[in-house]
Amino acid sequence: MVQERGSGRLAAALAALSTVETLETFGRVTAIRGLLVEVAGPVAAMRLGGRIDIVVEARGGPGEAPATVPCEVIGFAGDRALAMPFGSLEGVRRGCPALVRDEAAGAIRPSAAWLGRTVDALGRPIDGLGPLAQGPAIYPLRADPPPAHGRRRVGPPLDLGVRCINTFLTMCRGQRMGIFAGSGVGKSVLLSMLARYTAADVAVIGLVGERGREVQEFLQDDLGAAGLARSVVVVATSDEPVLMRRNAAYVTLAVAEYFRDQGAQVLCMIDSITRFAMAQRDIGLAGGEPPTAKGYTPTVFSELPRLLERAGPGTGEGAISGLFTVLVEGDDHNEPVADAVRGILDGHIVMERRIAEQGRYPAINVLRSVSRTMPRACDPTHLPTVRRARKVLATYADMEELIRLGAYRAGSSPEVDEAVALMPDLTAFLGQGKEEATSIGECYARLAAIVGGG
Repeated sequence: MVQERGSGRLAAALAALSTVETLETFGRVTAIRGLLVEVAGPVAAMRLGGRIDIVVEARGGPGEAPATVPCEVIGFAGDRALAMPFGSLEGVRRGCPALVRDEAAGAIRPSAAWLGRTVDALGRPIDGLGPLAQGPAIYPLRADPPPAHGRRRVGPPLDLGVRCINTFLTMCRGQRMGIFAGSGVGKSVLLSMLARYTAADVAVIGLVGERGREVQEFLQDDLGAAGLARSVVVVATSDEPVLMRRNAAYVTLAVAEYFRDQGAQVLCMIDSITRFAMAQRDIGLAGGEPPTAKGYTPTVFSELPRLLERAGPGTGEGAISGLFTVLVEGDDHNEPVADAVRGILDGHIVMERRIAEQGRYPAINVLRSVSRTMPRACDPTHLPTVRRARKVLATYADMEELIRLGAYRAGSSPEVDEAVALMPDLTAFLGQGKEEATSIGECYARLAAIVGGG
């Protein structure tokens, strides 16, 4: 027995020694062009997406160890590698040594101990609560989506706690929905409601390109202690380098994939996909890609489906239900990123400034929003109620201008008269306070009480 233990320890020690790097490969910084660092040296040892650490002089003064600036290889130009930093380039100059790492720039080892924690775009804790326990499995940041033929179908309806979505835009487990909104229409408040009230085991929330001051407000006021306890929050603020902003979305999906593989029902939220696309655009332009519509590069539109398709049902019992916000520029819901994302996801929730200006929150335009799992996701007994309510909303929307101008005469159309009579109650139903949660069953009961079932 003792001999077996000794041989086991020896084997483990030899395995550990086999992973020790005995040879270090270096290049040299030859130029810095905007966001890019050119590195000359053993290009054959470098790889696309690989890691390079630029060694700079000690920033704290004499006697301190040299600092390193981690970078990712994003391309090659002749005999030089094009690298982009994860941090500041302060102190980097021509001739600085660049250590070529024999590893990909992105992989994490999440564990259940990450719940309740806030991490950066490299998976490092930033909440001051100490180190993170690492899990046994390595999850690459840029993993491939599950194979289409091996995926399970979407599951039963998912209770989001928001009346408007639960009834008119029912979402299923494993479904992916986009929230399309301009700035200042209540998108962040809606996200906080969904994060707290959705009937999921775990929430993984990525804040990509957010204002620095809003992070603590979201964590403490919007998410709260109870919401944070079942969540992992990934943060890359707007002042961080573009690689960090892009990586934040990848880390968010990688953490969600870990919990999905444990059999959990995961709610994955990213705010916003637009800022991920902007970061990828900046990386592509710096690497010499040609700009297309609104300056977006071709890799933006190839990376979007690779990222978003990672959400959804898995091959096992777990599933990732995705809610991804799209910040529409100038309230243009047909701009390139919005158009591309809408074509990838399983539905879209459209928030409008006009509705927000009327004081109705969440400012969702039901008639312009779609859940692609409807009507299959809806209980057949509830479908007549939903269809009748939609018809009332559509009738009122068609005649709204005439009604407000006083040009419509009561009695001219029974359908319009009914819509005018029901709209105050429907408007109250569609509005909801951020501290108010409503279950799916209660939602349908209230809607049926307003419009009836047939």
